[in-house]
Amino acid sequence: MLSRTVTKKIKPTPTSDGAGVKLGRVIGGHQLSELDPFLLLDEFKSDDPDAYIAGFPSHPHRGFETVTIMLDGYMEHKDNKGNKGLLTPGSVQWMTAGRGIVHSEMPKMDKGLMRGFQLWVNLPAEKKMMEPRYQDILPEDIPVVQDESEKVRVLAGCYKDTEGPVKDIVTSPLLLDVTLAADKQFSVETPTNHAFFAYLFEGSALL
Repeated sequence: MLSRTVTKKIKPTPTSDGAGVKLGRVIGGHQLSELDPFLLLDEFKSDDPDAYIAGFPSHPHRGFETVTIMLDGYMEHKDNKGNKGLLTPGSVQWMTAGRGIVHSEMPKMDKGLMRGFQLWVNLPAEKKMMEPRYQDILPEDIPVVQDESEKVRVLAGCYKDTEGPVKDIVTSPLLLDVTLAADKQFSVETPTNHAFFAYLFEGSALL
């Protein structure tokens, strides 16, 4: 393990994707263009339906994984293999595109707050043609480590002997959703050969 220092601080770049969904791009833009194996991190947050209602109609993915973390609102996903699911507030989806999949991600609400994140994680060369799959995790299946100053939802990997529900990921990730009390600090051990980033937003820190 290695003590790390913050080397760069950036703010999301406003952009849009899909059929015009307004996003804040953290990874994948000109400010932070390379953070292997992380390819992209977008935050979507709006209480204006015009900013998200058109969603992400059918589009292809191949050779990487998408991780969707819903904080508020509902998103339905469908693919060309007949899979279908609904992301609810607090849920997580880890989709391994592998050799290729065509899917859509469409909001299932027309008013209220839509808020969440999508992270793209590259697959190693030898795994890029693996069979596509989904891991849909309900909020009640995500373990929580909590004390008086922090609440940590363990999405993937291990934190304080608590294992996250996302399993068998080739990159051995640690993904935590952290809520801290005001003026408190948070630290976590990470392997020296892993890339690491923290995204801070109102209410929580995504690590």
